[in-house]
Formats: sequence, structure tokens, C-alpha cells
Amino acid sequence: MTDSPSTASPHWDHTYDVVVVGSGAAGMAAALTARLRGLSALVVEKTDKYGGSTALSGGAIWVPTNFHLDEAGLGDTREKARAYLDATVGDRISEDRKEAYLDHGPRMVKEFHDRTDVQFMYTPGYSDYYPEAMGGMAQGRSIEPRIADLKKLGPLAADMRRAGLPTYGLTITSYDFRYVNMISRTWAGRKASVRVGARAAKALVTGKKLLSLGEALIARLRLSLDKHGADLWLSAPLTALVRDEDGGRITGVRVTRDGKEVSVRAKGGVVLASGGFSHNQELREKHLPAPTSSAWTHASEGQVGDALRLGEELGAATDLLDKVWGAPSVCPPGENSFFLVADRGIPGMVIVNAAGERYANEAAPYHQFVDAMYEADRPDATTVPSWLILDARSKSRYLFAGLFPGQPFPKSWTQTGFLKQAATIEQLATLIEAPQLPSAVRKFNRFADAGKDEDFGRGDSVYDRYYGDPTLPNPNLAPLEKGPFYAIPVHPGDIGTKGGLVTDTEARVLREDGSVIEGLYASGNCSAAVMGETYPGPGATIGPAMAFSWAAVNDIAAGVAGAATGDAASSTPGVA
Repeated sequence: MTDSPSTASPHWDHTYDVVVVGSGAAGMAAALTARLRGLSALVVEKTDKYGGSTALSGGAIWVPTNFHLDEAGLGDTREKARAYLDATVGDRISEDRKEAYLDHGPRMVKEFHDRTDVQFMYTPGYSDYYPEAMGGMAQGRSIEPRIADLKKLGPLAADMRRAGLPTYGLTITSYDFRYVNMISRTWAGRKASVRVGARAAKALVTGKKLLSLGEALIARLRLSLDKHGADLWLSAPLTALVRDEDGGRITGVRVTRDGKEVSVRAKGGVVLASGGFSHNQELREKHLPAPTSSAWTHASEGQVGDALRLGEELGAATDLLDKVWGAPSVCPPGENSFFLVADRGIPGMVIVNAAGERYANEAAPYHQFVDAMYEADRPDATTVPSWLILDARSKSRYLFAGLFPGQPFPKSWTQTGFLKQAATIEQLATLIEAPQLPSAVRKFNRFADAGKDEDFGRGDSVYDRYYGDPTLPNPNLAPLEKGPFYAIPVHPGDIGTKGGLVTDTEARVLREDGSVIEGLYASGNCSAAVMGETYPGPGATIGPAMAFSWAAVNDIAAGVAGAATGDAASSTPGVA
């Protein structure tokens, strides 16, 4: 069989109303919506685990004006949300797509809450990433999944992708983490740690296996799919999209299952939700800023651009292929990479280029910081990788790279030379060959003592301070004074690529001329992000992925209903 789309419908081995490719939040949301509309649904997953990159993520979704925000009394409005998208996304994305997200997002959240096990809760104070921008909210618009019990999945639990976060048996929500991060500094941190510990003890007694973050979202989606009767095939990679005899409409897919290629008819449509191309080094080098490496990604395996390739073969338009959802990361040899989120907000730390110079606000939103790494890169002082410099006092006070306060760095980090350590900053500068480091640290220490970063404004934004130390005049600033001093390389990692197939307001895939490829939809990281080149808030990846999957299937359902009642199919968007 060819890997190119067929020009004639084959004999169908299976038939569904909706076929979904990919089992992350985007894919499962599509299948779940199909079942809520009374449509049969199949999810095909390339790997032997379901959950995609969502299972490895924080699991939050950023959805303006959702009902949880109303219940919290935040006063979010469509006008505020639209102003914020205009201030952040700007005109990089069409007005109608931004409006569509503001329509679809809160409706999706409410329906899933009312009719499924997909439940969220507001995360107080987790600000938008640019809260000072027009329409930005310091209290945030992010909601995160409620804690789930893996045991409710029964035998389905064995096939779920697991994040493997270093939580040492504790179930920690993003709300918990803000305070647990300050366990050695504040009473709120100590109380949060007791609460988390009590939760773990209760789970041990009751036999529950609690999940939070992205794992909780995937568990809730999978449980809902099971209850509502959607099918999910693992180890079933997509090999082709099938077109009708006229070559205009997508009518199904070919997948490999149990070593055989099977044809699956999609009477209503196919939803591509299979992620981007983070693990395809060739495509990274073709599209992304250099240097780039698949070793730096936090995306789940298998994301090599399958949907992108098949869409391009059909003449689909693409956009934003040069962008990623940036994630500054430490990447120890032979170990999993660690995504530096809160770690860049702690005091007593700076990030410098190869010459030892600071070049950005270390506490900036992670996507923005990765952009800054590439923008500041220069031949005589590279920022890829950069050096994160930390002193012993901050190491003893705060969580860092998954290590609790005072917990020693892994021996492998020093044995391999990944971690550099010295008694003085001058000695560390010699060790990492960064001659400007001593002067940069002295300058930073003056800023820290004064409580004002005059070079890059670290600590000026509400977002910066979210992960800072509230006991200090400026929560993000403290001098580096106490040895030993540490240097750790930082790379411009990603949680996924953000470019892909261009879609419309209902997630229908478009050709270069703007016409619709009928029967084909895309959401999540295989589609060009509605957030454009920016990252407005926590969950601005998963939120749109779920919302546009919901919209796609609503469009499919309308077409199926129209066909069933004898309406002219050509008058219904998305149906041939």
C-alpha cells in the first residue's frame, strides 16, 4: 500500500461516524464529543500508550470566560478576553479564529463538566503570562483538572502514558506546587506540604492511586470515553488518508493494526490530533531556528509530523512551522530532560550566555524565554546552551530541577561533568570559560540588594512573582553570595511544535487558496496554533486543542444530521 492518500475508496474493514488520529486531550475530546452527539467514534493511537503529550503536561487549560472563573467572581468578560488576545496574539491570527475560540472554549468546558467525568477547578492566582497587557488578568484564567483516581480505570490504566515526575509518591496540583515550592520559607508552604502529605496518607489507607496535572486530565478523558462507548486502538499508526473517487473528500483512513493494514471508513469526517514534529530532527532542521535538537523536546514519542506530511500531500496550507511551545530545559546526558518553570523564578540565580553575561529576565514566561535565547544568540557568546548559575543558599531554600531544598544534586551530574561546581564565582567563571560572569554577578547582586532589576525588570510582573519568594522585598531577587556555586547548561527545549495545518473556525483543514478539504479536520499541535507566535497563559496549548476538537465534531454532527434528514449536503459546511 502507498503512504500517499488514495484516490479511490477501498473495501472498508470498519466503519465509524468519526475517526480520530491521536489520543492526547485533543483526540480524546473529539471522540468524547462524538459520543455526546450520538455518533460512533474510533481513536487510533500510533504508540502503545494513550495520552500523548497531554499526559506529560501540567494539564491546565486556558479558556477565557469559562464558568469556573464566573464562580470565582473574577469578572472576566468577552471584551477583556478579546482585548488580551489582541494585545498578545495580535493580527498574526485571523479575527474569526480568535472569536471562534472565545465561543467554543467556555461552551466545551461547561458541557464536559455537566455530562462527563472531565472536571476542572480554578487555579487561584496563576496569572495570565502577560497580566499587565490590555485585558490581562493577574488572578489568571487557568483551570486545572481535578485529582483523579487511576484505579477507576481498571485494566485500562495499564496502557496510560505516565509522566514520571519526581514527586516522590505525592500527588501535587499546580495550585499546591506554588506553596510547596516555598516549604522552607513560608508557613503557607509548610501547610501546603502537610496537606499534600495527608492526601498521600489517606490514599494509601483507602487504596486509591491519585493523579494530578496532565495525568488526571487523561485519566478523566479515558474514563469518560469508556463510559460513553468510544473505541480506542493502540499501536495503530496512520498510514494514509483515503479520498473519494473524485479525490475531493476525505472518507476514511488506513492504519496498521496487528501487523496488517486496515481501512476504516469515517462517514462524517476524520480529525487529525496527532501532535507536531518535535521528534523529527530533519523537519526541525528544515523549519526551526538553529541549533535545534529532538533531544530537547518534552513531547511524547511518535510525534514526527505524520499529519503534517499527509496534509501537505493533499495540498493543505501550513503556518507557524518555525515556532515551538518553548520550554527552557536542563538535559542531563542519558536522563529525562527537566522543564524549568518555577525554577527560573527563584532568587539567588541568574542565567548567562557563554561569555557570562545576562541577556533576559530569567523569570519571564517560558515560551518568551526560549525566544529570547535565540534572539540573543551570537557567535562570540552563544546562548544555546546558556548557563544557569545558582548559589548554595538558594539550593538549600527552594525546589530546583525536581530536587527538594537541600537535596543533593545527582552524583551522575558531577561525574559526567554536566554540573560544574566551584567555591567562588571567579573559579566557576574559569571552569565554564565565561570571563564576564564575575562582573555580571556583582552587578546583579547590586540590583538584588536594591530590590530592582534595572537591566531586565525581573520581578516587575505579577507573573514573575508567582513562583518567587514572598518573604523578600522583590520575590525574584537575592544576591548570589554563598558558595559553593553551581553552573548547569540550559537548552531551548519545547513541549511541542506549534505549526501545522491551517484550519478555519470549525477546525476544517484548508488549502492554500482557502478552500476546505472536505471531511478533514485538525486540532492540537498538528494544526497551526490559534495563539499565533505567543503563549498567553497556562494551558493555552491544551485549551484550544480541546475546544477546536469539540467544534470540529459539532460541525461533523451537523453534517451527519443534515444528510440523515435529506438536506442538501452541499449546503452544510464540512460535508460533501
